[in-house]
Amino acid sequence: MADCKSAASIVNGVDDKTALMEVVNDGDNEIDGEESDGVIVPELQGTLSKWTNFIHGWQTRFIVLKDGTLSYYKSEQDSGFGCRGSISLYKATIKRHEFDECRFDVSVSDCLVWYLRANSPEEKQRWVDVLKSYKAESGYGSENSLKRHGSTVSLISNTQSTTSGGSFSKRGTRNLKEKIAELETFKDILTQQIDTLQKYFDNCADIAKQTSLINDNLINDASLKSIDFKGEAITFKATSDGVLATLCHCVELMNQREDAWRRRWDKENEKKRKMLEHYKLLKDQVNMNRADANNRPRVLIHGGPDYEEGPHSALCDDEFYDAVETGLDKIDEDNQLRDRLKQKSVSIVQNPVSSAAVNHKLWPEIEKVTMEQLHYARLGVGEDVGVWQLFAEDGEMRMYRREEEVDGLVVDPLKACHVVRGVTGRELCQIFFSPEYRSGWETTLEDMTVAETISNDTLIFMQTHKRIWPASQRDALFWSHIRSVPDTEDPDASDLWIVCNHSTELPQYPPNTGKCVRVYLTVCLVGQTFIDPPKDSKKISREDISCKITYCSVVNPGGWAPASVLRAVYKREYPKFLKRFTSYCIEQCKDKPIQF
Repeated sequence: MADCKSAASIVNGVDDKTALMEVVNDGDNEIDGEESDGVIVPELQGTLSKWTNFIHGWQTRFIVLKDGTLSYYKSEQDSGFGCRGSISLYKATIKRHEFDECRFDVSVSDCLVWYLRANSPEEKQRWVDVLKSYKAESGYGSENSLKRHGSTVSLISNTQSTTSGGSFSKRGTRNLKEKIAELETFKDILTQQIDTLQKYFDNCADIAKQTSLINDNLINDASLKSIDFKGEAITFKATSDGVLATLCHCVELMNQREDAWRRRWDKENEKKRKMLEHYKLLKDQVNMNRADANNRPRVLIHGGPDYEEGPHSALCDDEFYDAVETGLDKIDEDNQLRDRLKQKSVSIVQNPVSSAAVNHKLWPEIEKVTMEQLHYARLGVGEDVGVWQLFAEDGEMRMYRREEEVDGLVVDPLKACHVVRGVTGRELCQIFFSPEYRSGWETTLEDMTVAETISNDTLIFMQTHKRIWPASQRDALFWSHIRSVPDTEDPDASDLWIVCNHSTELPQYPPNTGKCVRVYLTVCLVGQTFIDPPKDSKKISREDISCKITYCSVVNPGGWAPASVLRAVYKREYPKFLKRFTSYCIEQCKDKPIQF
């Protein structure tokens, strides 16, 4: 009796379509699972540097590997708000970088590449091992790969995902629904049969308790006489056969569906192969045309870190310079627009020479370098050691340079001579020295901080310059000193002022620790004031004043860049800088009292 009740409860428990589908799906898993428990999917998450673009370069991102997908988030705290991008590892290629021991690339095609960088070679190796082991354990590319990754679909997925497919998809979905309806009918028949048998056995139990009337009840009980056990057994067997036949037909329909999708998959792969071949052919034609035009092979520029500054940069010198020149032109346009929109005059700040710097630890270096630079600036071009080359000439402006390299880096010394009217040497040097004017004439300046005030005439500056791709961003830490110097060599000069800038070090600003490369420099600007007519003849106006400028600089760029590119940039930018600076000084001083 208990066995009969248990059997009835089991059959009655399967009372809806969802439960029936789960039974069918469980059967699929037994057939097509192929020991799914044996495949251990490694999952990993952590913080890596990801190449974003030419403006922002490498940025820290939170990377997560889960269910065959590599996703990234801006930070771990943002991981609950959705990923910023993802890439499937099933067809991805994981490649270690040839030169950078901390970098690896994950790519699906030439158009989808993630450039990733770990903090250490050990961490990079751990990521690479896990990603490659995932591909190996996933079995992608083998004969069973379609089964491993969900090509054998359940009844539910068939019904939901093929409503917009072809005629076979619609017909297959309709047939599956019909078979499910048949199974529900069979379930109802079995339930009725079980109910009938259960009722019969319950009656038997009740009659057995009535021992005194058992013979009469057995003879007169119509319900017991009406049951045909043989017929019920035949019906039960036929119904069970119908259930099995319907399940077999469902499996056959799903196999047909899988074959149809496999054929579609093969067609899509063939289309993709043809498109890749066509793309490669077009790419080769473009490279060939460029090579014919320039008599040398050219490469297409893609947006990756391999094309930025460095000894292994994939850009040739001409392309490197073209990129830098474009960035500099953009800065010039921005500055011209700013000048048109904002015409602002600032009063000349009085910075009397102070003796407070004498007691500072840097004073011996400041005194020595300033006097050396003054002597260097006053030497004639022919008197100095080395061969000077005149590389720019515009009116009274002359610019000379010597070609020098230190450890493979271009540090060409520069000397420029120019005459500007309407400003004095003091005004010129104060504008060059004062921090409030610096953003007006320093066109590449992104950020400037006075790191330390030694005295009114001596400051330490920390400057960050705008990045110009493909060069890395630069910063500079230097002291700046201004003073008036007696002019004993030129009796016609009214006064002589000098500003000297020289790189230094501070513990709070260590070099090359962030995204910037430290620039090392020694620069001096000397201004001599000449008055015509002499002071005592009449009131002096700005038309009577002229200033002889001598500008000298030695700049070590700190990081690698092609020598030809640096020299081309110097030749282009130094004359523009000197003309812009002197024009800025004239504009700032024209309506103000003369300062000697």
